[in-house]
Amino acid sequence: MIQLVVNGRKHTVDLDSATPILWALRDALGLTGTKFGCGAGLCGACTVHLDGEAIRSCSTAISDAKGKRITTIEAATASTTRIGAAVHAAWVRHDVAQCGYCQSGQIMSAIAFLNGLPRGTQPSAADIDTAMAGNICRCGTYARIRAAVADAASAIA
Repeated sequence: MIQLVVNGRKHTVDLDSATPILWALRDALGLTGTKFGCGAGLCGACTVHLDGEAIRSCSTAISDAKGKRITTIEAATASTTRIGAAVHAAWVRHDVAQCGYCQSGQIMSAIAFLNGLPRGTQPSAADIDTAMAGNICRCGTYARIRAAVADAASAIA
């Protein structure tokens, strides 16, 4: 039995400690917003926050989450989080999603990036591209993603 803190709530899961966080979230806890993409931590579809840092949940074991807080897309864009709400609103304004499969990972990476910026900082297009480089969008909505991240940064400045 392993205890996880997910979206501010304690959960106990009966899984092997090597189980990837992704499968604990999806299969044991029913939080299906985090997606499986490549299984190797390369595409970013499975991105969640571990103590506020963007990580790939498909390649991070639940044992690595012991004593830490996991935040998923289900909580990250709640209206109670200033940056998450700004990113969500910008995603809608810029009509970012096409098929939508990668979007939870994209949004989680964008939130982590913006959380790390000094308040009032407007990132350049190159800064955004670098921050989002680990997230793949098969539909190619990168220009809309960049615009939405820049818009969210302006909104929280």
